[in-house]
Amino acid sequence: MRFGRTFEEFEVGAVYQHWPGKTVTEYDDHLFCLLTMNHHPLHLDAHYAERTTDFGKNVVVGNYVYSLLLGMSVPDVSGKAIANLEVESLRHIAPTFHGDTLYGETTVLDKTPSRSKSDRGIVQVETRGYTQEGTVVCVFRRKVMVPTESYVKERGGEQPGRPRPKSVPHSAPKSTPKSGEK
Repeated sequence: MRFGRTFEEFEVGAVYQHWPGKTVTEYDDHLFCLLTMNHHPLHLDAHYAERTTDFGKNVVVGNYVYSLLLGMSVPDVSGKAIANLEVESLRHIAPTFHGDTLYGETTVLDKTPSRSKSDRGIVQVETRGYTQEGTVVCVFRRKVMVPTESYVKERGGEQPGRPRPKSVPHSAPKSTPKSGEK
């Protein structure tokens, strides 16, 4: 199974549709808020959200939406990355609610060979996240440093550092004595 791409495999204009989508649960949203210490009641307090917001219900915290879409893009975009260099822009277009299913897709905007090292390059991409109804909720652009094919080959191939299982000698299974036997 492929995980990420080398510099040569990216084509400007290519669109990668990330699969599968993810249904956002209340638990996901609340756990992310608590882990990141974002205690805004818009995300955590249904009573507050119902009575004091335009939406009438909790809104999923935007950084979770971004993080989820970024994670969805890893197998297609940055799975072989040497470094994530920059998030150029991040826009939240529409709210995401508990129960929404998010899908993502990434477009390759540009690719540039590294000026300092010939075994890598910079890829600029834009990722869009949308709900089950097709409503775009989040758009961000980033730059990723990715290896060339020669970099991957020099460092052990597609799965560098992956150990090989040790061989187990074939032998007859040992039987356990029945009670009363020696």
